[in-house]
Amino acid sequence: MNKSIEFLKSLDDVWNMDIPEEVLVRAKRSLLDYIAVACAGAKFQEEKLDKYYDFSVPEKGDFKVIGTGKNFTLKEAVFLNGLNGHALDFDDGTNSGIIHLGSPIFSLLIPLAQRYKISVEDMLKAAIIGYEASYTMAVSIQPEHKARGYHATGTCGTLGATIAASYMLGFSEEERFQSFAAACVSASGMLKVLDNGSELKPYNVAKTALLSLSALQIAKSGFKGHSDPLGGRGFFMMMLGKESVELKPVLLNGTYAIMKSYTKPYASCRYTHPSVEAAIQLRTRISLNEVEKINIRTYDLAVAGHNHTDIPGSYSAKMSIPYATAVGLIYGKAGMQEFSEETVKNPEVLALTKKIEVIEDENLSSEFPEVQAAIVTVKTKNNEYIKRVDFPKGEPENPLTDCEFRERYNGLLKYAGISSQVSENIFNSVYKNNVTVEEIIANL
Repeated sequence: MNKSIEFLKSLDDVWNMDIPEEVLVRAKRSLLDYIAVACAGAKFQEEKLDKYYDFSVPEKGDFKVIGTGKNFTLKEAVFLNGLNGHALDFDDGTNSGIIHLGSPIFSLLIPLAQRYKISVEDMLKAAIIGYEASYTMAVSIQPEHKARGYHATGTCGTLGATIAASYMLGFSEEERFQSFAAACVSASGMLKVLDNGSELKPYNVAKTALLSLSALQIAKSGFKGHSDPLGGRGFFMMMLGKESVELKPVLLNGTYAIMKSYTKPYASCRYTHPSVEAAIQLRTRISLNEVEKINIRTYDLAVAGHNHTDIPGSYSAKMSIPYATAVGLIYGKAGMQEFSEETVKNPEVLALTKKIEVIEDENLSSEFPEVQAAIVTVKTKNNEYIKRVDFPKGEPENPLTDCEFRERYNGLLKYAGISSQVSENIFNSVYKNNVTVEEIIANL
């Protein structure tokens, strides 16, 4: 059996299983999280979206662009949902796969579910399989994949979103395979979008969702791909430079991928979170005017691309461990306001950022991904304060409480300008039976 058939067969086995209730509940939270993040993302980049509309003149249609109040064609809605869903870098993901999971999948599934009048329950079952596909592929090729310069959200995310949609739309086994084959050809995603103040990281998600839609359309049209798109000169060779790859099992360690995902409490790259949390816990013991230097030790994958202290704008701030740690120490939080363009120009924040150095700790590197740790040492004129965080808030080992999640959800939708009544209705509707996706997003 070739690798592609083996992979798809394992996913089909999961599809045919009864999904545990706690997994479905987690999927509902993931959907609510995506909606809130995408709405806030649309607000965050509202000015850029207006310029996009002016230049591209998108054709009006029946498909909701989450958080904008606008309806465009199917392809436009899928693309813009992806762009907004990752605009804040606030969407869910996993450290072990080094991948954002929900944003490519829901950006595609929601407009398709709207088109075909699909229920929330049916969409979520498909999303769960999509999470499993994206995560399993990512964890099988990481961290070498990242070291070669790839953004797994773009590469593995294309496979997961395509598989999720093919199940949701009731594709035949042959059509699912050909969709997957086309997705393997399409998959791409550059990690250099993190560097030098680049603002293109959300574009990776936008094009991932759109390429996944194209893969579905190509397969449904009858185009056939290679019999083993993963092997030979296929996906593995492109992504790792070798065709011999050991695929991890689905339901790795006995849990669904969606249960392994984090929900971010801080509006920055997940690599920054252990340090942010340590800083927040230390701040009551420290006088800021006495801080001379801050050293941060963390695992190797978190250092490169995240240790910069020159912060040209909000996107750069979200990727910077020094900046994120500085706002955690100064404000005791690291929400959207702390990464606004206004705060990014705050001299106090920038001065403290310059005092922070991030280096690799070999012991912490050896513990990753089982532990995602950082050790923050704050040196003042007379003292030294040290704090280690292994599992920052939002990890499966340290999850947000129901109250914390609801506060996060409400805050994002309030920022997006969504009324409290609409927010409440959406939240409650997701937990009702026999509700269509169209009903959920009608007022967004």
